[in-house]
Amino acid sequence: MSTEYSSDILIVGSGVAGLSLALKASRFARVTLVTKKNRIDSATNRAQGGVAAVLSGEDSVADHVHDTLVSGDGICHEDVVRMVVSEGPDRIRELADLGVRFQMQKNGSTFELGREGGHSARRVAHAAGVTGNADLTGREIERALLARVAAHPDIEVLENHMAVDLLIASRAGLAPPSEDRCLGAYVLNHQTDRVETCLAKVTVLCTGGCGKVYLYTTNPAIATGDGVAMAYRAGARIANLEFIQFHPTCFYNQEITGFLITEAVRGEGGILLNEAGQAFMQRHDPRGDLATRDIVARGIDAEMKQSGTACVYLDISHKAADFVRKRFPNIYETCLRGGVDITKEPIPVVPAAHYMCGGVQVDTWGQSSLSGLMALGETSCTGLHGANRLASNSLLEAVVYADRAARKLPEILAALHKLPVPGTVQPWKTGGAAVIDEGVLISRNWDDIRRQMWDYVGIVRRTKRLQLMRERLTTLRREIKTHFYDYLLTPDLVELRNLVVIAELIVCSAMWRKESRGLHYIRDYPNRDDGNFLRDSVLDKSNMADLLDSI
Repeated sequence: MSTEYSSDILIVGSGVAGLSLALKASRFARVTLVTKKNRIDSATNRAQGGVAAVLSGEDSVADHVHDTLVSGDGICHEDVVRMVVSEGPDRIRELADLGVRFQMQKNGSTFELGREGGHSARRVAHAAGVTGNADLTGREIERALLARVAAHPDIEVLENHMAVDLLIASRAGLAPPSEDRCLGAYVLNHQTDRVETCLAKVTVLCTGGCGKVYLYTTNPAIATGDGVAMAYRAGARIANLEFIQFHPTCFYNQEITGFLITEAVRGEGGILLNEAGQAFMQRHDPRGDLATRDIVARGIDAEMKQSGTACVYLDISHKAADFVRKRFPNIYETCLRGGVDITKEPIPVVPAAHYMCGGVQVDTWGQSSLSGLMALGETSCTGLHGANRLASNSLLEAVVYADRAARKLPEILAALHKLPVPGTVQPWKTGGAAVIDEGVLISRNWDDIRRQMWDYVGIVRRTKRLQLMRERLTTLRREIKTHFYDYLLTPDLVELRNLVVIAELIVCSAMWRKESRGLHYIRDYPNRDDGNFLRDSVLDKSNMADLLDSI
């Protein structure tokens, strides 16, 4: 195999973080972007509420910082919060310049801003209603960025290519451990079923979250934690995976699954009701329906367990019908297809796994603990979200860190240029592996992981359940390892391998944090313990060698 790099920068993932970085990095480097499905398959494409930033004279950086810190429940890195919030407004205006159609006020120059749970002011910019995406801001941002990327001659996009593992210099025998670095990735080409080698000076993981590790999720089917699992296997540090955000309001419908009802509905006056038609959130928090997501999700969970009902209801029908249809066109049409007219009746809702607040631990430029490896967006743990992400801060984080990574990359590339080009890199070894002909081997294990994670590592946790889940995952891991090396790789098999890693990392992080904080609520330790746990949880090969060595 040639010792030349396939590209300067390899970006894995095609959400807002990956696309934003690709556009900016292509000004000075050769960029290859790989995505395991089609370009539009990403969590960005499902982001409904909007993007939070200080875009009004009635708001302030100090207030946005304060709200983020309160939501993060003590674990946020305040310097990171101030940095992201301060740089955010310029990034949003930059998106508008790139063609993102935000809803503006009648003067045409002032953003129309919404308010969501946990925010003390209206600061959430959302897509313009004329696009049909007024409640699908992520889709509108994705549309504009994809159009720019598709027209760019210096960005190579490889669809239906799935990263299998990172290529690490020391493991390839090309560098001693003290000089270890990431050299790219092994990538499965869905069309040829061959694993290709993509060499790069810098690899950037933008693979999104891990919602599919749970039975119920608002995430797309591709959200299997690939980036975090690969980074962990490569030896990078992973932080705060116990903090999995469950969105309080997912449409409860047998035919339409995983459809999120944005927090903006509550921001516009939506009220949560129980089976008896009673508002109940005031009993759980003085902020009522506008409390942060962790509190609202636990409030709904408690209400459902107490009453024995399968769901609760979110009512916006008291608002003018024309306003509801205009403000939430996608929600209105989707619920209508499911038999619910939200202008006339409440929406049945349940919590669902939504966002991974932890991930690959990075610095303020998106660099991981492993040289040559960066991570952005939901795949990363920057310190912004802490123990609980504030609504609509995720798209903000993605565009701010993509910009910072693009500013840092010339320096990183210059430093790497001084290092010797790696020697011959061996291709992926398939040996005498056969084609898997028993799909049930994958589907059964996939189903076991997701159901057991939902039952044992969900919104409310117990130590005994975590211990039991760890034992079951150990058995599953061994069986999946056998599948992985006995058969030719398929996307499902690669995802299954990543899912079991993510599941065990979540469980181990939750077992370490013997307190309740933010999204992590464990009945055995119901109170916060700032003396021992006012810090990030960090896992890597030094404290999880058994898991690392076995996969």
